[in-house]
Amino acid sequence: MTEGRKGKITNIQCPNPRDWLPTMIVWLNAVLVTAIFLWILNDIFWHGIGHLSWQFITTEPVNAGREGGIAPILVSTLLIMAVCMAVSIPIGVGTAVFLAEFTPTDSMFGGLVRRSLDVLAGVPSIVFGLFGNVFFCKILGLGFSILSGGLTLACMVLPILIRSTEEGLRAVPQEYRLGAASLGFSRTTTLWEILLPAAVPGLVVGLVLGIGRAIAETAALIFTSGYVDRMPESLLDSGRALSIHIFDLSMNVSGGDSSAYASALILLFLLLLINGTAAWIAETWLHRRIIN
Repeated sequence: MTEGRKGKITNIQCPNPRDWLPTMIVWLNAVLVTAIFLWILNDIFWHGIGHLSWQFITTEPVNAGREGGIAPILVSTLLIMAVCMAVSIPIGVGTAVFLAEFTPTDSMFGGLVRRSLDVLAGVPSIVFGLFGNVFFCKILGLGFSILSGGLTLACMVLPILIRSTEEGLRAVPQEYRLGAASLGFSRTTTLWEILLPAAVPGLVVGLVLGIGRAIAETAALIFTSGYVDRMPESLLDSGRALSIHIFDLSMNVSGGDSSAYASALILLFLLLLINGTAAWIAETWLHRRIIN
């Protein structure tokens, strides 16, 4: 307590632990996660940068990957991701629109679909790999191929993409829909011109999370896309993804650690590039919609 100018006693209140303790815990968690990420990144960069070169990116692997480069592996990875995104984005956005705009919140069917998506999001990747091996490789006759691997990864990405896009659509204020209806806009116009641009952040979050899970996947691709490290000629050819190549070099090939670290560095750069490109495309599309 202190005495004021007129002799009154003024109480000095100490900060309430209920106010600063949660903030401190959040900041500590953020610092801890960032420190772990920087430690992993530093380890990969320190061991892999010396082996990284243009020749490493543009040549084929030699001597089980101990020498040479990763050109076929890089092409296979990009093709697998292209198939995954080409299949998952239209289906994911369409399903999210159906659940958010055309299915009542208290609908039993909608609740069942959402619960199923939540369960699928937590299913181990090895289960998706076994499903893809049975359904895409054997039943559909696609065999061990880039197409089988991409379709399997699409099944893994869809639950995350659908749920994040749906939540983004549901976060749009109801006044937007009522205002569009009062102006005589059709549901299609309202969806395309108002709701989807407003839900772009949720869509980007789903894409980033989905791509992050898919591009680093190993277990599912071993059973679907295969293990071959040659240059693919079509989507029906077998192809080795970067994650499988890193696993093989580090676990099965003696003396392949340097190539494994360099491949992991390329994988991180590729992940950042794809995520940044997805965010840039979404921001550009949203900006054009606002201007027009």
